[in-house]
Amino acid sequence: MGQVTVVGSFMYDLVATVPRRPKTGETLVGNTFGMFLGGKGANQAIAASRAGSKVTMVGRLGNDFFGKQFLEKFSREGINTDFVTQDDENGTGVAMPLIDASGDNSIVIIPQANMALTVENINQAQSTIADADVLVMQCEVPMDANQRAAEIAKQNDTLVILNPAPAQLIPDQILKLVDIIIPNEIETETLTGLPTKTENEVLVAGRNLLSKGVETVILTLGDRGSLLLNEDGEKLIPAFDVSVVDTTAAGDSFCGVLAASLANGISINLSVEIANAAGALAVTKLGAEPSLPQRDAIDDLLQSN
Repeated sequence: MGQVTVVGSFMYDLVATVPRRPKTGETLVGNTFGMFLGGKGANQAIAASRAGSKVTMVGRLGNDFFGKQFLEKFSREGINTDFVTQDDENGTGVAMPLIDASGDNSIVIIPQANMALTVENINQAQSTIADADVLVMQCEVPMDANQRAAEIAKQNDTLVILNPAPAQLIPDQILKLVDIIIPNEIETETLTGLPTKTENEVLVAGRNLLSKGVETVILTLGDRGSLLLNEDGEKLIPAFDVSVVDTTAAGDSFCGVLAASLANGISINLSVEIANAAGALAVTKLGAEPSLPQRDAIDDLLQSN
């Protein structure tokens, strides 16, 4: 069983479904409300674990009710939390997604304890990063913590995956430490300053990321699938046709399952196909953690297509 270490965030999701996005100054009557475990790091850790890898989480929670919920859930999922720190001064991160009738979402996050993750916290987790087959990072924790984690990984031949979300500029010194970067179209535009509206524009932007020193670029394109770019060329791996309920955890499901597949020795091309299936399944249910698929569901979708 491959080993995946996730350095990342915890966000307790307070989710409202709405008929449409409210206008500025408008009070809109919503449809439903739910509370779910989330955060890009936590989602990707759970996705990787359910896909069949041994997972360790490195992050920071508040010493509060939400933090306790995460620790209990991770224990049930079999995820190692030895390097999860509880913070007495900052609460657990919170996210507030609005999901419209088409299943598309807008999300406001309040990072709180996530942004208190330190380089020293990362140094304390050096052994689990060094021993992992794959390190997974996002951008909901401080970038100096990510950089230190990537440095440890590179020194120990651990594959480094970066999901640059939420969208922001990434310093070149971090990009040079990344083996695989997984942005969506908005994140790609932010990273490169280039448009991604057409197929050709997506290719140009992807090649721009390769030129920054990243070995492999995987652009997630929603219902168009995923574009894989590396030294072997470019390949569009198509999406699966499913009914969309909530897109919140699609990208996290993709990233976590991709990491698990690579950690288990599966080729990059097949790993992207498996991750596409996981991302597709994640949009068919409401909520982040509840939508992350088990491996047998992923296999069933792959076999039926």
